[in-house]
Amino acid sequence: VQLQAFGGGQVQTGGFLRLSCTLTARTFSTYAMGWFRQAPGKEREFVAAIRYTGRTPIYGDGVRGRFTISRDSGENTVHLQMNSLDPEDTAVYYCAVVRTTVPTAHASNYDYWGQGTLVTVSS
Repeated sequence: VQLQAFGGGQVQTGGFLRLSCTLTARTFSTYAMGWFRQAPGKEREFVAAIRYTGRTPIYGDGVRGRFTISRDSGENTVHLQMNSLDPEDTAVYYCAVVRTTVPTAHASNYDYWGQGTLVTVSS
């Protein structure tokens, strides 16, 4: 099982980025996928997660209304559209898979993790 995240980079305040994450194992197509982030010196923080159907997204308090998670039904690729970026969003963003159909905000529930992609927002 491999998760590959890409799309990170550097943007200015107010800008946008779109992250994507692809899961290689087909047998996990019915499982929920999520995004977390970790800023330097801080704990890992939940960003968003979504069902394998692409429905019922959930969001962390710090990104709700600015970020949108999406996924084509049954597909192994999840996207994170990040708008109105702020320097507080600077972090390494990780995608992860949880072997249930229901998305969860708890990092400890996730079974597989990608390597992370760095997002830097400058003021």
